[in-house]
Amino acid sequence: MVEAKDSKVSTGSSYLELNRPKRVSMILSCKEKVGILADVLGFFSKEGLTLAHIESRPSALEKDQFDFFVDVMQSANMENMDSIRAGLENICDTVTIIGNQEAADTPWFPQKISDLDRFATHTLEFGKELKADHPGFSDMEYRKRRCAITENATSYKHGEKIPRVEYTDVEIETWGKVYKRLTDLYPTHACKEHVKALPLLEQYCGYGENNIPQLQDISDFLHSQTGFRLRPVAGLLSSRDFLNGLAFRVFHSTQYVRHHSQPFYTPEPDVAHELLGHVPLFADPDFAAFSQEIGLMSLGVSDADIETLATCYWFTIEFGLCREGDEIRAYGAGLLSSFGELEYCLTDKPKLLDFDPKTTSLTKYPVTEFQPTYFVAESFEDAKKKLKEFGNSLSRSFAVRYNPYTECVEVINSQKQLKTLAYSIHAEMDTLLSAMSRMAEESK
Repeated sequence: MVEAKDSKVSTGSSYLELNRPKRVSMILSCKEKVGILADVLGFFSKEGLTLAHIESRPSALEKDQFDFFVDVMQSANMENMDSIRAGLENICDTVTIIGNQEAADTPWFPQKISDLDRFATHTLEFGKELKADHPGFSDMEYRKRRCAITENATSYKHGEKIPRVEYTDVEIETWGKVYKRLTDLYPTHACKEHVKALPLLEQYCGYGENNIPQLQDISDFLHSQTGFRLRPVAGLLSSRDFLNGLAFRVFHSTQYVRHHSQPFYTPEPDVAHELLGHVPLFADPDFAAFSQEIGLMSLGVSDADIETLATCYWFTIEFGLCREGDEIRAYGAGLLSSFGELEYCLTDKPKLLDFDPKTTSLTKYPVTEFQPTYFVAESFEDAKKKLKEFGNSLSRSFAVRYNPYTECVEVINSQKQLKTLAYSIHAEMDTLLSAMSRMAEESK
């Protein structure tokens, strides 16, 4: 789940072939104290370095510590990076220099799947830090348990096996109550793709009322079906970070369970929301392609465009409805993981509109109550087509393409890259025409 309003974030390594000014991205971790931002800014000013972007977030790893994400325009003053690093280390606890990006007006974005390691620990909220109105805020045992589970996410790196969690009897009982209540509704309320996938997840991944499945087992299954993967996350990511992950067919999933005192309510994404709401549809090729399309559109766009895409995401992947013949069914994870809103969304109480990104992206929505308006997609393929057309209006001067063989995002901005892409499409067309010819021969 994402928030529609967030701040910029970007990390990655450059594959761009542009003759534009370069930038260097840094992550500076500092203890919270009066004047720390002024000290950091003063250093860059003293060194004659120009900042293209700076943001701060509470550290996900250390209490009372902040992380500054900084983009610095490259210049002659940056020739001695060791000296710059040493100067920053006199102010900050740790200094991480990520690399160069050749796009003066483009926020950083991951271009290799391993680049997701850069920001997966930088959560906005929740995880081990709970707000006072959270059901588990006063339960010290619950909070200690969550801290232990979120350690899986803070230390995880791409390519590793996702650590398994030995869930407690209380956690399994909480999961079971949610599982039973929701699976009773799915046959009449969930879209056919979700209904089709759930038995497969029960068969191959251990889904069941008395068992919380493991992320690694689910990730392996999804990857065999549509190329999607799961990776653990400690809490709620920014919209930019979360959507960027979808570009690589990676879904960031929590592993902790909501508080047992309120099994049918959670103010945040938890393992029940992720595994019952989101995961089943990632086994469907059309839905997987639709999700990735939103992710690819998010790479390198402005903050305003991120907010636009996050709103589209909210009304589709989180709270979307779709047509199935003469009926309306739910496919949004926020609906499929909440029995109350799942029942409500198919009544005559909310307003239903056809999905149109231009209208959808401008629609306001509440986050603490049932939605007054839902958008209905004709199909996942139709929604992807409309979203792709809408994407042409976003603030980005280049196109991107995901290469599943290298697991990298390719930036299409030169004649050479266009020719490479055209060759790839031509090869696919040859395969298609050959298959059609063989089928035509066999049908004679």
